[in-house]
Amino acid sequence: MIFNTGAALLDAIVLAVAARETKGTYGYKITQDVRGAIEISESTLYPVLRRLMKEECLEVYDLAIDGRNRRYYRITEKGRLQLNLYRGEWAVYSAKISRILEELSDEQR
Repeated sequence: MIFNTGAALLDAIVLAVAARETKGTYGYKITQDVRGAIEISESTLYPVLRRLMKEECLEVYDLAIDGRNRRYYRITEKGRLQLNLYRGEWAVYSAKISRILEELSDEQR
């Protein structure tokens, strides 16, 4: 993707991915799911996860899988409220951008 991804949009995508699983999901899976929308490295994602935890939008717990601990991230109520705010803002923002791009396209015809 050629467009830059700001912190708020990245937070929104991560929260949306985490919200899909009521029991939470682990970091590697979050990375793979986020990559379905934007290109991101794990070194970029983990600071986002830590920040969202610090802001109490995500909670974390460890679960033993095949003898190894796997860290799971689960969205909190505060995270759900933030995600709903992001969804509303995204709807307005994307509609404005789409309208501008479509108008420019119509003018060029």
